Amino acid sequence: MYKKIKPFFMIVETPLHAGSGTDLGTIDMPIQRERHTGFPKIESSGLKGCIRQAFEGKGEIMVNNKKADAQAVSLAFGPENGDEHAGALGFTDARLLLFPVKSMKGVFAWITCPKALERFSKDLKLAEISGIPEMPKTNTAPNGCQLFVGDKIVLEEYTFTITKDSNNEETCTKFAAWLSTNVIPSGNEYNYWRDKIKKDIVILSDDDFRDFVNLSTEVTTRIKIDNKTGTVERGALFTEEYLPSETILYSLALTTPVFKENGMKGVFTKINSKNEEELVMDYFTNGMPEIIQIGGNATIGKGLARIKVWGEIND
Repeated sequence: MYKKIKPFFMIVETPLHAGSGTDLGTIDMPIQRERHTGFPKIESSGLKGCIRQAFEGKGEIMVNNKKADAQAVSLAFGPENGDEHAGALGFTDARLLLFPVKSMKGVFAWITCPKALERFSKDLKLAEISGIPEMPKTNTAPNGCQLFVGDKIVLEEYTFTITKDSNNEETCTKFAAWLSTNVIPSGNEYNYWRDKIKKDIVILSDDDFRDFVNLSTEVTTRIKIDNKTGTVERGALFTEEYLPSETILYSLALTTPVFKENGMKGVFTKINSKNEEELVMDYFTNGMPEIIQIGGNATIGKGLARIKVWGEIND
């Protein structure tokens, strides 16, 4: 049973293809989606593999005031053969929190819906995080939102009647400010993004959100070049689906005590007041790179995601 849980956020920097294999539909290589909602996701198995790859070979991770070694990767993520013991670090599927959509004003908006927000709130409570703001209502936007054209917001070719927060109702405004602090990394280089997320979030209905995340992803046509002729190979045309840049997802990191005998736990040997599961979480928090690559097509720059782990500043 997992004993410690910590959320972390993924801000998509370049279009991300976490593929579900080939398909007979209009897109040859679609992305992974939840079966019951159709919302995009990233399977926990693929996410764990990408994070493990980022950790392998990193010698500067400090746990217990000691430098972690290759043994720590095996203890935390599990051995390569998978038969000796389980890993002490696990992950949930990465779920969609905010989805970027082209806007007539403000360039783009981040959209979400009550279904995604209530699930997000429940996951944060599972991690025993306090101070979670009230979730905003459908068809609302923060005070100061710069997306309005008159009294409407135009997303793609669709017009929505949205209620902007007032001095008497600031639920969406407070929630957007909370996201700005907890989701976007700190540092002056992120000032633009922290300011934008405070203003340009729109809470749509569950149905409208589902339509956008199904119909407004990026679809790219790929070709294969014949090495002999240098021209397009006949019949080698296919389409791939991507989560667009600026998509924001989240996952939960889960830790247990190490599944090894006491003398074989390395940097995760309990000392002072910290238990093994806390040391494993320290290993994850201290070692997680600022940017990792997730999904396919790494050689053409796809799938770069900026990571923000829930840390002491949030607590």
